[in-house]
This record gives sequence, structure tokens and C-alpha cells, in this order.
Amino acid sequence: MSTVDDDIAKVRWNADGLVPVIVKQWDTAEVLMLAWMDAEALRRTLTGGRAVYWSRSRQEYWRKGDTSGNTQRVHGLQVDCDGDTLLLSVDQHGPACHTGTRTCFTGRDLTLAFEDESA
Repeated sequence: MSTVDDDIAKVRWNADGLVPVIVKQWDTAEVLMLAWMDAEALRRTLTGGRAVYWSRSRQEYWRKGDTSGNTQRVHGLQVDCDGDTLLLSVDQHGPACHTGTRTCFTGRDLTLAFEDESA
């Protein structure tokens, strides 16, 4: 059986000691947000049951929902085939985005302008 330290060792950290985390709703697979973790944030997430991230702008840990009440209960966590991205499945309570929307990917579609229709 794998330990928390074994799981943390599976991750390939970037030059800043961080890994991107794609966050999705566990039962619908709705993509909610992208955040960052370092090894300690990952440890706290794996052992605490709620999502903990590293804020690059504030240079501090934040457990989702501590100030907003919009918590993320962890249901699963996977590392991709290269070890450089995490996929976190959560039960999102309230909005996931700091703007107050359910997901950070709402209403900001980019225009696709394919030159070759066979693409």
C-alpha cells in the first residue's frame, strides 16, 4: 500500500517546486478551476480531506473555503502519466471561482478561426 510520502514522490515539480492541479466536480466531471500545489499543500490535501493550494500571488497556503465558505471536499486525486499535473476530484460547496461563479471557465469563450476545416 502506498504512503503519502510515496504519492508525493510520484509528482514531478516545476522549477518553483509547484505542480498545476486541475479541479473537477467528482460526480459530474465539470471542470471547476486550475490551482497550484507544492509538496506541503499536497500533503495537507491528502491527509486533511479538503483541498489546500499554494497561492502564487499571496505566497501562502489557502484551504479552499476557509474565508469564503465555498469548500472543496476531496473525493480523489490522480497524477497524470508524466507526473507533472494533478487531477483533483472534489465535492464543491458554493462557487469555485473567486468571481462568485460555479466554475472559473464560464462565459469567456475564445473564437475559433480554423483556416482548414479538416483540422
